[in-house]
Amino acid sequence: MNEPVFVPLTDRHDPGLPPEEAARAFHDVMRRRRTVREFSDRPVSRETIEWIVRTAGTAPSGANKQPWRFVCVQDPEVKRQVRLAAEEEERAFYAHRANEEWLEDLSPLGTDPDKGFLEVAPWLIVVFKLIREDDGRQVYYPTESVGLAAGMLLAAAHHAGLATLTHTPSPMAFLSKVLGRPDNERPFLLVPVGYPADDCRVPEAALSRKPLDEIMIVR
Repeated sequence: MNEPVFVPLTDRHDPGLPPEEAARAFHDVMRRRRTVREFSDRPVSRETIEWIVRTAGTAPSGANKQPWRFVCVQDPEVKRQVRLAAEEEERAFYAHRANEEWLEDLSPLGTDPDKGFLEVAPWLIVVFKLIREDDGRQVYYPTESVGLAAGMLLAAAHHAGLATLTHTPSPMAFLSKVLGRPDNERPFLLVPVGYPADDCRVPEAALSRKPLDEIMIVR
């Protein structure tokens, strides 16, 4: 077993503000994040996407295994294949997989099997969870680790002035097939990334957030 090596923590983030003000300022940025389904086809540079993925890759992970892979799709034909396969699963979902309560909860958001945004958004980032490393070695807490990375991905995109959608068609195995991914990877999340359309509208129901006293308990 390798002995751990520790080094001084010298690269510390200093926001230049008291913690309360810095936290409030970050909240003010993040509270404006919205899930959108109406994207512009305005181009987004590869460099932008690379920095967003780099940010996601800074997330903590079990035993620092970093069990994630981000497949970034720009090719129109591949995006079309993703859309067609996703819509096939979504039609089955709305027709018979989802129960009445689920459909009722979705109704204020105006979702349906049409996923045209998958072709309009300039980029699709498909987040994959590694269930083992490429060499077959074990990974730990992959779901939790990839969830953390996905949250940081969304925050990075929003910070860059871009909009996202967290799309989770179920099942998602078609993404492995369309994108030619190996058996040790499992689709976790499909994230269209781009600018919102000029006339973008969002569901009023999606603007509300639970108040602090419903989500925070202090002991």
